[in-house]
Amino acid sequence: MIRDMLRHSRVLDIVGDMIRLQARDVALGDLAVVEFPDGETSLARAVQLERDTVTLQVFAGGKGLSTDAGVRFLGHPLRVTYSKNILGRIFRGSGEPIDGGPALEGDPQIEVAGATVNPMMRVMPQRMIHTHVPMIDLFNCLVESQKIPIFSVAGEPYNELLARIGFQADADVVVFGGLGLIFDDYHFFRTAFEEHGVFHRTVMYVNQASDPIVERLLIPDMALAVAEKFAVEEGRRVLVLLTDMTAYADAMKEIGIAQERIPATRGYLGDLYTQLATRYEKACDFKGAGSVTILTVTTMPGNDVTHPVPDNTGYITEGQLYLHDGVIDPFGSLSRLKQHVIGKVTREDHAQIMNTMIRFYANAQEAEKKQAMAFELSPFDEKLLRFGRLFRERFMDIRVSLPLEQALDRCWATLAECFAPTELLMKQALVDKYFPKATEPQADPAAPQP
Repeated sequence: MIRDMLRHSRVLDIVGDMIRLQARDVALGDLAVVEFPDGETSLARAVQLERDTVTLQVFAGGKGLSTDAGVRFLGHPLRVTYSKNILGRIFRGSGEPIDGGPALEGDPQIEVAGATVNPMMRVMPQRMIHTHVPMIDLFNCLVESQKIPIFSVAGEPYNELLARIGFQADADVVVFGGLGLIFDDYHFFRTAFEEHGVFHRTVMYVNQASDPIVERLLIPDMALAVAEKFAVEEGRRVLVLLTDMTAYADAMKEIGIAQERIPATRGYLGDLYTQLATRYEKACDFKGAGSVTILTVTTMPGNDVTHPVPDNTGYITEGQLYLHDGVIDPFGSLSRLKQHVIGKVTREDHAQIMNTMIRFYANAQEAEKKQAMAFELSPFDEKLLRFGRLFRERFMDIRVSLPLEQALDRCWATLAECFAPTELLMKQALVDKYFPKATEPQADPAAPQP
């Protein structure tokens, strides 16, 4: 409800999308309605307070504004609609629906800002989210309540990977937040969720590249506030997908420059870590309720992992998935929580298969280097080369979709096509139980023996 306060018309100055005026009893993050001279209105958000001087970020931008503009404060921060009716809907960064569907004016609203969860209400992560992406399920399991980014660079298919995880993951609700998307990317995500039959349990918050930059900063907060409500009040397993957090950090930098704040490393503000951690720490497995799992995309300008955004992100999150050359790199990726589920809620051979496949793939890369330098290859090197080709085709391609049990069986089949049981250096009980007997090749006498 709009608080009927005195209409302010003492705008002190206008800098880009920012206006400053004198007002009292305003809190950081409060919303206001700005009245343009032509009669149009726009929401604005208080982003800085200095005694009685308030700095507002105008959603519609500063074009057409004058110092005679009227400002009315609403007396509350941004709120977002929360009810079961938002599933299957698409909203912009101001919270307004953009899908042409019916209005939700009668539905309850919640404030998007809020503290992270009390640690006493957090449960130790112990349940896995199956994505049907072998390089994740097999080698870097996604665990409920985990926060993990996809590190990549411009031009890589990270949007395809994020969408695939969204419609294949066994989550109850998917909350998608798009940050600075071009229209083609927005259309791709919407179409992907619709065509794969998950749109009815998905809610999308989208900030396109042409939308006001202040809305970009609100998308993660809106998505996470709604996700937390679904998890706490309805016991849902919620998967939050955000792309791209580097665009989010760039938006913070742009607003900081307009506020004349002192920049830190590479022009980013000194509170970059705090701002990112505040959002990522919303990931939680709630005691007696559901869970919020956060998967984001973080692009690395120039493929530089020491860039401030991925560098700070790495300290906050529990690992990363490294996507380059169209595949998830098994050596650059890491899930620090996978030990909570591998072999505990997955099949008994999972840990051994994971370690053996990675070991042979590392050896295959060494054999490829020997081949490239024209060194003589042993028969075992030839087996490694074949294994390396099969590993990339059957597991590393992000388009491969397999349930975990089938992926484990395919691992055994791939090992059987390339090696003899004595060359695996695995627990004999597991080899006896899972190794396909009909396809055993002959052992290489020069190969290492257990």
